[in-house]
Amino acid sequence: MKVALVCDWLTNVGGAEKVLLRIHKLYPEAPIYTSKYDPKGIDWFKDAEVRTGWLQKFPTCLRRVLGPLRQRYFSHLDLSEYDLVISVTGAEAKAVKAPNGLHISYCHVPTQYYWQMYDEYVKNPGFGILNPVVRFFFRLLVRPLRRADLKAAQSPDYYVTISKYAKDAIKKYYGRESVVIHPPVEIKDFEAKRGNGKPVEKYVENSYIVTSRQVNWKKLDLAVKACMMTQRHLVVIGEGPEHKKLVKLAKDSGLVKFLPLMKKEKLAKYLGVAKGYLFPSLEPFGIAPVEALAAGCPVIAYGVGGVRDYVEDGKNGVLFEKQTAKALAEAILKFEKMKFSRTKVAKTAEKFGEDRFDTELKNFVKKVEKKGGKTR
Repeated sequence: MKVALVCDWLTNVGGAEKVLLRIHKLYPEAPIYTSKYDPKGIDWFKDAEVRTGWLQKFPTCLRRVLGPLRQRYFSHLDLSEYDLVISVTGAEAKAVKAPNGLHISYCHVPTQYYWQMYDEYVKNPGFGILNPVVRFFFRLLVRPLRRADLKAAQSPDYYVTISKYAKDAIKKYYGRESVVIHPPVEIKDFEAKRGNGKPVEKYVENSYIVTSRQVNWKKLDLAVKACMMTQRHLVVIGEGPEHKKLVKLAKDSGLVKFLPLMKKEKLAKYLGVAKGYLFPSLEPFGIAPVEALAAGCPVIAYGVGGVRDYVEDGKNGVLFEKQTAKALAEAILKFEKMKFSRTKVAKTAEKFGEDRFDTELKNFVKKVEKKGGKTR
């Protein structure tokens, strides 16, 4: 088979990029088509043939307003030479066509700013002083954008997705059936052990921990506020546009410590001794919390979204039902009255490993090759 991979953009490191990397390892000869590539922001694909087009000329900072142009770009890509096209997408890359082959879309979720996260996006588009302008035009254009997105969603022959939550959303908004194949998680690199070498700083053992890109929709402010309310220590690992806001929110209290991104070997040690992992965002899956579980770190999570596929209340963590700082604070206090075996917590993550992903995806490809047609 001649195979092509397609993704929305390659500009930074995240869960979607981890999925693409694993599929790239399964099909190392397949070129990767994308709208924007920044090898400085993500250096994982140096051995791959990454192909871009005219959208590469636009600055990365404009990515969030280029949705209509991306849709046009992907829908006009000539992929007629390929027997199999796999799009890894949560936005516009699903619009590609495979006229002489099969198109399988590994779709994280329907384009969130058009559908299930629309109200959240309108409330805070994330453009600072330009928010009112962006809000006005987005409200004005959202209906034709939704129609175009729905039309693009009919392009794939088959859908694969990351969780039951995402499966339901794809059916609701796109009217398409999908098969759940959970994302690959580097379970072996986060196994529940402290490891050798330099010990972890003592303060980590008395702290909760969160690792994430610091963007507004991740709701990291809830983690900071909840720990301030309960007077608990928190370690925040990562970076992003919300960093200054989060630091200001911590108010030099001494309760919150901010650390930059770190190698996974060190992160695994941190997770292996932290009191618990806080996950206040709504996500269609969430690889980072599964990494925490693999390290034996119980997860306190907002109980909506893909988290339902791996966090079992009372077994490997605690779920809270309202996405507020107060609800998270109450969950922390509830969590501290419970006892968790780190060995048993780590065991709950084993079914999300990379080898399992490889097998399930390859078996799915073989199955649809024989079957052909579209799923509806």
